[in-house]
Amino acid sequence: MRILVVDDETDIQPLFLQRFRKEIKNQEFDFSFAYSGEEALKYLHGAQSEIVLILSDINMPGMSGIDLLTHIREDFDTPPPPVVMMITAYGDEENHRLAMEKGANDFLTKPLDFNLLKEKLKTFNE
Repeated sequence: MRILVVDDETDIQPLFLQRFRKEIKNQEFDFSFAYSGEEALKYLHGAQSEIVLILSDINMPGMSGIDLLTHIREDFDTPPPPVVMMITAYGDEENHRLAMEKGANDFLTKPLDFNLLKEKLKTFNE
């Protein structure tokens, strides 16, 4: 399963690669990374059919995760838009409500519980 992780924090890449080392080695997951909503959209326009799932931060400079989600749901209708799980440091109800209204399939908070994330990803991968 190819997963696009969108987060403006550059240390997210080594963290994911370390935490999912076994799953990457077993070819369960293949991660790509974008450091802004704009970069994610550009990537998706070139590789949309390869991406199965998007994990996106909400609070990023420029295009927010909510804006990115809106673009994905509006711009990619065939094949169906990728599933988006929004990740944010702010577990407030407003961000949760907005993300779900815009079509997010799940909502996680930072700091990430990687065991919970692995469970959710494996369930989705079945």
